[in-house]
Amino acid sequence: MRRPVLPGFGLATGVTGVYLGLLVLLPLAGLLAKAGTTEPGRAWALFADPRTLSAFRVSFGVSAGAALVSVPVGLLLAWVLERYRFPGRRLLDAAVDLPLALPTAVAGIALTTLYVPDGWMGRLLAPLGIAVAFTPLGIGVALLFVALPFVVRAVQPVLAGLDPEADEAAVILGATPWQAFRLVVLPPLLPAVATGAALGFARAVGEYGSVIFIAGNRPMVSEIVPLLIVTKLEQYDIPGAALLGAAMLLLSFVLLAGINRLQGRSGGRHAA
Repeated sequence: MRRPVLPGFGLATGVTGVYLGLLVLLPLAGLLAKAGTTEPGRAWALFADPRTLSAFRVSFGVSAGAALVSVPVGLLLAWVLERYRFPGRRLLDAAVDLPLALPTAVAGIALTTLYVPDGWMGRLLAPLGIAVAFTPLGIGVALLFVALPFVVRAVQPVLAGLDPEADEAAVILGATPWQAFRLVVLPPLLPAVATGAALGFARAVGEYGSVIFIAGNRPMVSEIVPLLIVTKLEQYDIPGAALLGAAMLLLSFVLLAGINRLQGRSGGRHAA
């Protein structure tokens, strides 16, 4: 009889299965079961409601935009932290994780205070006709705040493992700095970039605390799906809240599965 390589494999597998079952699969199954009790006509009316459609567009559209913007910004920040040494570098590196440790409500209040028309940034943008607070742009700022660390922390260890002499050699052989970055440095970073963007998108879609204050929560303009779910719960419409939650779950799963598939193909091509 062949013995397992790792001792305690059966116990570890059992504990993992119980953990996933009780804390992940069982609650999700309960959500789907509750959503399934709703009559088809009522479900159709809920999802055909312009307010619901607008909330889904805002949540997924702005989350995708924040994830895309976090890619170049996070890549640049990871590059600075890994390739340069300067005073305050450790403080900047620690500040990257601040959105992950800071209570989201505190982040939302801070961003709102900063970007309201009489705030530090708001009073500079107001003469330009740019309104951030209480608009979808404000939601994007809040979601970028929470998504950016995922890209930085996904790219940083991969970048640290790359030999700086490789891109230096490319420049010596006649490549421009941009060509050296695009052809030598960027390809091995792409899977990490995709992972960070996917994690940032997943976090942004379900974000509530940092968005609720700066969004303004205007139906058809700046209302997000998590707020709509809370509104349904306050109205004791449990099936409606479950339906919205199940739709968020399924859409997020499909999008993340697609991103992971693209990431796998990209990683396979670069490995080849």
